[in-house]
Amino acid sequence: MPSGRTHDRITLWTLPFVAALTFAQTQSSNLTLLVSGSFLFGGLMFGPDLDIYSCQYQRWGWFKLIWLPYQKNLRHRSLVSHGPLIGTALRILYLATWIAVVGILGLVIAEKIGNLAGNWQDVVLGCWRSIVQHPIELLAVYIGLELGAMSHYLSDWGGSAYKRFKKEEGRRKKEEGRRKKEEGPSTSLVQRKKK
Repeated sequence: MPSGRTHDRITLWTLPFVAALTFAQTQSSNLTLLVSGSFLFGGLMFGPDLDIYSCQYQRWGWFKLIWLPYQKNLRHRSLVSHGPLIGTALRILYLATWIAVVGILGLVIAEKIGNLAGNWQDVVLGCWRSIVQHPIELLAVYIGLELGAMSHYLSDWGGSAYKRFKKEEGRRKKEEGRRKKEEGPSTSLVQRKKK
């Protein structure tokens, strides 16, 4: 499994390719910026390793505390945290829940203190309408976040497969060496000694 630094390098090195491919497909600088920015955020701060004490988790600073319940309830590298599509969707829902709760509490407190926020229900409905009116942009953000997480999944899976391959190759070589020892010297060596 690659280290946090390796995951960061993969994210940074693949960012130009993601941006170029997105622009080639969409011909839109706005969508390219959304996908690229989300890819960067997804790879560096919002990836699957938020379920452990990782670089991604540490980058949240004071806000890393919100990820503690997430860590306590998910097993590392489970389908729910490291699964394509599912892991990103769950992290989005988890973070959105925190933002909604804190946002609504903030609006209610502001309204109680001095009617600073006006009618908080209107603010919430306005935010919801704004979100619903931009489905393409939301899809672009989701795709970017998923691509950032996917670079993580693929490097984890590739690294694990490589380690298994090397381990199996080492076992095979040991087995061959053991078999050769048990068989004794090779026939060509025995024949040379007889001559």
